[in-house]
Amino acid sequence: MSQGQQQEKEQEAEIKKRQIELLVPIDQYLAAGVHIGTHICTRMMKPFVYRIRPDGLYVLDVRKIDERLRIAAKTLSRYDPEKILVVSVRQYGFTPVRKFATYARAKAVTGRIIPGILTNPHLEWYSEPDVIVVTDPRADQQILTESAKVGIPIIAFTDTDNRTENIDLIIPANNKGRKSLALLYWLLAREVLRERGELGKGEDLPEPPSSFETKLGVRT
Repeated sequence: MSQGQQQEKEQEAEIKKRQIELLVPIDQYLAAGVHIGTHICTRMMKPFVYRIRPDGLYVLDVRKIDERLRIAAKTLSRYDPEKILVVSVRQYGFTPVRKFATYARAKAVTGRIIPGILTNPHLEWYSEPDVIVVTDPRADQQILTESAKVGIPIIAFTDTDNRTENIDLIIPANNKGRKSLALLYWLLAREVLRERGELGKGEDLPEPPSSFETKLGVRT
């Protein structure tokens, strides 16, 4: 067993020892790689880091990912569903964002962001959301810039290499992995519906997290 694997086992044992109840079993989080960061860590993301692997990869704290998902779900549940906008420029976020929007009855924008979407009322695709969920602050920079101009709060899945300016709520997470994004958006959708009372406390979505994955080679 490598040093990195040993440390992951230690984190798993620590969580179980403290009897911390996560939204899903820690094995499921680890299998999806939600905790795997990058070789870069910005200053604002350091509080969310659990350790640095021998190969230089920063590893996020699963407990903090779980905690922020709960906070984000509680926050989003207070908004009118139609006033929630979910965004992903990156392809791996397309299906997760659209699935989330379907379940949460929110609006989704995937692919290229047309400049002026939040600032130009004459634009065909103009939108006036009350809150925005961003998949990757770097790829979705256009939305971040425009939201700052008009004062719309931002919730963002933020990896270790992301800057956090203009983000109101950080959800630390691997925002580049296909399986990671699928599980994160599946959990966020489930928890939003639970907070609204549309799902029971122990109920799941009718589809598994794998249904939120963007399939390679499949047009979405």
